Amino acid sequence: MYGSGRPHNDYGQGFYCTKDVELANEWACSGISGGFTNVYELDSGHLSTLILDEHNIIAWLTLLIRNRVVRYSSPIEKQGAKYLIKHFLPDISGYDLIEGYRADDSYFTYARAFLTNTISIEQLSAAMKLGKLGKQICLKSRNSFDAICFREARAVDGSIYYPKRMEREKQARNDYYHLLEKIDMNGIFIRDIMRKEMTIDELRIS
Repeated sequence: MYGSGRPHNDYGQGFYCTKDVELANEWACSGISGGFTNVYELDSGHLSTLILDEHNIIAWLTLLIRNRVVRYSSPIEKQGAKYLIKHFLPDISGYDLIEGYRADDSYFTYARAFLTNTISIEQLSAAMKLGKLGKQICLKSRNSFDAICFREARAVDGSIYYPKRMEREKQARNDYYHLLEKIDMNGIFIRDIMRKEMTIDELRIS
C-alpha cells in the first residue's frame, strides 16, 4: 500500500523488489525452513528512475546513511556522515523508482569502514562489486505503486537457497578482508573530502 512501510530502509519508505529471481529466492530464506518469493509485473516505461550506479558511489552511501538509523562509533564517523548529508545527498523527490545496491550487513560494513577512514572511496567502489550481493529497486511514488501488479507467490526450498545465501555473504566478507590488507596510499578518504571541502564534481574528476 502506498504511504506505508518502514521509513528507515535503505532508500526510505517504499516497496522494495529485485529483478534477480535467484537473489529474491535467497532473500526469501531467512532459515532452512524456506519461504516465499512474490512475483510482480511492473510497467516502468513511463516512470522516472534514479539509477545510483550512474552516479558516484557517494550518492548511494549518503542516501543510505540519511535513511538508516546509525549509532556512530567515533566522532570522525559522525562528522563524516553529517558532511556527506549536507553536501552530497541526492535529490530523490522527482523520481518514481530508485535502483541501487542492497545494503545488507556486509555492504553496510563497507559503508561504515569508509566513514571511519578505514578504506578509501576507490576501495569502497570496488567493495560494492564483491560477492554479487545484489541490487534492489524501490518504488517511491504513487505512480509506481499504480504500475505494479501481483502475479503469484512461489514456495522457495530453504535447504537449497539458505545455504546459497550464507555462502554468498561469506564470500563477500572474505573478499572484503582481503581488500583491507591492501593499503591505499593514493586514494581519497573521508577526511580528505572534508578537509578539502570537495564537491561531487571534484570526486568525479578524481
